[in-house]
Amino acid sequence: MKKLKIVVIGAGSATFGIGTIADLVASAELREFDLTVSLVDIDARALERTMAMARRIREHFGSPARIEATLERTEALPGADYVITSVATRRWDLWEKDYYIPLAYGFRQVMGENGGPGAAFHTLRSLDLMVPIARDMERLCPEALLLNFTNPESRVCLGVNTLTRVRSVGLCHGPLATLGRIAELLGRPAEEIDLTVAGLNHFHWALEVKDKAIGADLRPQLAQAMEKADWDSDGLTPLLFRTFGYLTYPAPSHPGEYLGFAHEIAGPQMVLWGIGGVSRRLSARAEDHEYVIEGKSNQPCYHLWSLDMVERIDRILAGKEPLSEEFTRMSIELAVPIICDIQFDRRHRQLAANVPNRGRAIANLPEEAIVEVPIRVGAAGVEPVSVGPLPEALAGLCSLQISIQKLLVEAYRQRSQDLLLQALVIDPVVDSVPRARAMMETMLKVQADYLPQMR
Repeated sequence: MKKLKIVVIGAGSATFGIGTIADLVASAELREFDLTVSLVDIDARALERTMAMARRIREHFGSPARIEATLERTEALPGADYVITSVATRRWDLWEKDYYIPLAYGFRQVMGENGGPGAAFHTLRSLDLMVPIARDMERLCPEALLLNFTNPESRVCLGVNTLTRVRSVGLCHGPLATLGRIAELLGRPAEEIDLTVAGLNHFHWALEVKDKAIGADLRPQLAQAMEKADWDSDGLTPLLFRTFGYLTYPAPSHPGEYLGFAHEIAGPQMVLWGIGGVSRRLSARAEDHEYVIEGKSNQPCYHLWSLDMVERIDRILAGKEPLSEEFTRMSIELAVPIICDIQFDRRHRQLAANVPNRGRAIANLPEEAIVEVPIRVGAAGVEPVSVGPLPEALAGLCSLQISIQKLLVEAYRQRSQDLLLQALVIDPVVDSVPRARAMMETMLKVQADYLPQMR
């Protein structure tokens, strides 16, 4: 039986780590291998919790997989065939700073996670975590494929591809969400729809929507459904469709990060999501699982939600609750399907991933850019599928973000404040060089313990 080793870095996460383990041990195809799953996290308590849950989930599925855990990734990486990553440091606390400090300088962001001035600092923090991981892979498992879920996805993937020799692919369930929304609008099962998306992570566009059985163009029907749909508080998605003629990721949050005009339409999505501490009752506890803001209540607050997940896992491990389907059902993520496609040389076309624009899969974007396009996966690895050019307006929007990404990666490589400032001032959310410089200096000071030393 062929040996297969998969390393999961960031495994202490109550959502990513346990969800990934469930996908790996539930896969009937991976049982054809002598599988080792190596869990890595720097938080000893979180890793211990995940390891205990992994044993329970493995027992539930009757999986023969060998599961091990370590605090040191250099112990896990030798012999790895695949490395799956989702890493962050003090994610919620620092996200608040990414959002509110630029706001204090007059920069109105929708989210501040993957685009906008706050995301520049998220990028630097993520690169400072991910590039060292990739460099360890260069030494210890140079043939392994990196499957990355760490945000900002496009920027992290560009950094890894530019600064290391590691083969990597960025994964996000955003395209699946787009497919699901299209299926809902058309009143058809998603399995009947052939969707081609192209663009950037969280900023892709539905170029083709076809009937999978007969190849008929469904975009005219989609346009009619878009006009009739109730978009509730999401005014951005239908506006972008009416303006450009294509559906993007159907939410006001992530696409709005890349647009200077989005805040006046979408508003402060970070606060509405309940991530900011200002949106929670002062007396809120994890088990309350809610936040309160005028006109909205009983909505999820993701920080409290994470804490709630940890408490539920602890109750399961203590025997106070049964192991529920929530912790055993397979996710919609593509990591395991891609691994199986490679191992069995299936040459499957998968909906989309974030990969270098080799061969100009998107004809009018730079070849070195990281683009979100359909992929074909087999023994040779992951290859982008050519989709032709984007419409000019959409290519222009994406091209600006690609320039920002390249500047940020180079700013990280050189530790250059000058390049960081350039990336900030060409961002469509930023409308003042002096305020951008002052904001940058404040952010570098406030987040000094978590950022690379910039000169």
